Amino acid sequence: MRKIRRWLAILVTVTLSMGMLYGCGSAKDTPAQGESDAAGGKNMKFAMISRITGNPYEEKQLSGFADAIEELGYEAITKAPEAPTAEAQIQMIEDLINQKVDGIAVVCNDPEALSPVLKKAIKKGIKVISIDGPAPVDARMIHVNQADSEGVGRMLVKAVSEMMEGEGQFAILSATAQSAEQNVWIDWMKEELKDPKYDKIELVKTVYGDDLRDKSISEMEGLLKSYPDLKAVVAPTTVGMAACGKVITDKDLIGKIKLTGLGLPSEMAEYITNGACPYMYLWNPIDNGYLAGQTAYALAAGQITGAEGDTFTAGRLGEKSVITIGDGTEVTLGEPFEFNPENIEEWKDVY
Repeated sequence: MRKIRRWLAILVTVTLSMGMLYGCGSAKDTPAQGESDAAGGKNMKFAMISRITGNPYEEKQLSGFADAIEELGYEAITKAPEAPTAEAQIQMIEDLINQKVDGIAVVCNDPEALSPVLKKAIKKGIKVISIDGPAPVDARMIHVNQADSEGVGRMLVKAVSEMMEGEGQFAILSATAQSAEQNVWIDWMKEELKDPKYDKIELVKTVYGDDLRDKSISEMEGLLKSYPDLKAVVAPTTVGMAACGKVITDKDLIGKIKLTGLGLPSEMAEYITNGACPYMYLWNPIDNGYLAGQTAYALAAGQITGAEGDTFTAGRLGEKSVITIGDGTEVTLGEPFEFNPENIEEWKDVY
């Protein structure tokens, strides 16, 4: 589990991120290509819409997106709906179309519901990308992915199997039922579970907390009541992770119910330290938002078209390539990193 290559990857990424956090990525450092465009009179605007306001992970993604766009010398617009609904995001996208922005990045609450308005934006000449939850292939130009989805799903099953010592019941507490990226991870988890080595492990139920703290706590408590033999929970959402950690801690179930998934170090440090969560995974959300900003700009500047094989320089993240996944193309940030009691103290104040 604790592979050296993950350490190396995160050390490079966070070192770069710290430089950005402490002022290395200001508007004064605008790259030559950005200055050239600005000098030509093109005042470009780029927007990112997250899933819901108040989500600490997505707030950091939005900040990374804004950093990338402002570093390039352009205007960044960040938006988040009060509730995780497609309707709220559709209205925001309509407003951005009317503002004639150059690019839109969106974390889709419901990819299919957003498809018509995203297609409308593309027809208007706006460069549309999805981030986290992929939009339908014909409603986006590129998807910006945190990590390989198959790898994430299989990794989570291996982790929960290790925590349960190869047998017992576990459940999944996800975000919304329409959350595309989490549904893909869950599908790959189920695929991994088909391996005969997991014959003694049973996935009893998948529940949804809608990335709302109170609902996630309620769903976790419901799982404990419905499945008294439950040995572990996987939460592929930062809000769900913190909610599960709180319930396990408050109900004195540390050591009896194991928790793993994808969580922010700053939100999960307490639960990793007290043993509620032996270890978990995540990537840097600031970097993921930053990559989305750089990708949107590369499309708008004509550096890439979204076709497989396109390459561009994503600011401080270096060279990135567009690859084909399924029927569409995407740009990937990198592999997740494992956070555990040995390293959580050094990362909890980073993000």
